[in-house]
Amino acid sequence: MDAIELLLTRQSTPRLTSPAPNERELKIILDAAIRVPDHGALAPWEFIIATGQGLESLADIYVNAAKASGADEDFINKAKGMPMRAPMVITVVAKTQQHPKVPVLEQQIAAGCATMAMQQAAFALGLGAVWRTGDFAFDANVNAALGLAPEDQIVGFLYVGTPAVAAPIKPQKDGSQYARYL
Repeated sequence: MDAIELLLTRQSTPRLTSPAPNERELKIILDAAIRVPDHGALAPWEFIIATGQGLESLADIYVNAAKASGADEDFINKAKGMPMRAPMVITVVAKTQQHPKVPVLEQQIAAGCATMAMQQAAFALGLGAVWRTGDFAFDANVNAALGLAPEDQIVGFLYVGTPAVAAPIKPQKDGSQYARYL
């Protein structure tokens, strides 16, 4: 798959199954992440990978956070199953720092770009991935349970695995309809 084809056909794959990326594929996915624009070479990201027992641990983190927020029993049960939607979940964290030339927002965007690059790499490898956020990405209890600092920001949970069904490629849209010239 060439780069243009990847960019024009990439899509989210919400229905995922085993296997997860193997060691070689995961290395490619992570290496793609750190090739994104990174002003000041700050590497403002961390990738927390959950598979197997790690998914159970992530489920426990979600459940505890849901209980702490006063969620109802239905949501608590839903939270327990969230990490099980894929054989691998990569929590992408913006690890920002104060810098005279690189604002925090730019560092967070770089972490977002890393997430997109990982999703594209997975797609190029014939895997599937979907980038999710939701309340847990902004929950102080989740941050603390993952060992993050208060200023760290989860930019997404990248669910990665093998597509459970062959999804049709979505129709191409005309990007120029969202552009204007000055």
